[in-house]
Amino acid sequence: MSEAYAVQGFIAEAAGRKSVSRPRVSFEFFPPKTEKLEEQLWEAIRKLEPLSPSFVSVTYGAGGSTRDRTHRTVSRIVKETPLKPAAHLTCVGASRGEVDDVLRAYWDSGVRAIVALRGDPPGGVNTPYVPHPEGYANAADLVAGARAIAPFEISVAVHPEGHPATLCWKAEIENFKRKLDNGAVRGVTQFFFEADVFLRFRDRLQRAGVNAPIVPGIMPVANVEGLKKMAAGCGATVPAWLERLFDGLDDDPETRKMLSAALVGELCARLAAEGVEDFHFYTLNRAELTLAICRIIGVRAPLKEQAA
Repeated sequence: MSEAYAVQGFIAEAAGRKSVSRPRVSFEFFPPKTEKLEEQLWEAIRKLEPLSPSFVSVTYGAGGSTRDRTHRTVSRIVKETPLKPAAHLTCVGASRGEVDDVLRAYWDSGVRAIVALRGDPPGGVNTPYVPHPEGYANAADLVAGARAIAPFEISVAVHPEGHPATLCWKAEIENFKRKLDNGAVRGVTQFFFEADVFLRFRDRLQRAGVNAPIVPGIMPVANVEGLKKMAAGCGATVPAWLERLFDGLDDDPETRKMLSAALVGELCARLAAEGVEDFHFYTLNRAELTLAICRIIGVRAPLKEQAA
């Protein structure tokens, strides 16, 4: 049975089974550019907050282009919610001193977790990466620098289909090992849509003696064309069966949402059946699909107490 036609059975299984333990979830947001988008972001945060995520991450634009907005968003999460924010930080376009200043500002504002990334070259992922002459050379270097400043809990990116700039799996795994050796505690994957992609990657790491946690990055499908653009930038694959399933639905957002919840819910259910206990959702600052998928895998807010 293909991925596209196995949905109903997996969701029924996920909804009906008694899970040994409640999966842990985390959510990614991006800093808003406008007042309207800020309202949308905070609506999503408030809706997802009751699910008690392990952490919530806030992205950092290419070349540090959203540094101030990222910092404001993270600081507000610290001040106004019980959530644990993890701020994204990249090496691109900044000296060590500038990045260190950001790290100290995060620590002073109460942020205890970061996501350390090399970042994409200013010209895009298909252009050569050239480190800042006075900056951190790569993500492993950034991890070491962050740990020298404060005992941050550091997550890093891993690529279950291989980073576009990595020539072989050995180099991919060695890069992850360096990040772990320098102080990272977990890897969070780029998004994918077939469980075997993640499971094969996990097997590769285990055979290489890497047993650190890796958390699958889960992307609810909202728009296939937009998804393909994102996938091209990070080396992810959008399967042909997924494109066919959404074909002709450009003007039917409600049906797209239902399909997305079903497909991604199935993916999470299959991963849970293989022992995966943590899921990181790329929310795109919208809560509805993520909430639906979390319900499918058994994650929901505590029921409100009934009035006496």
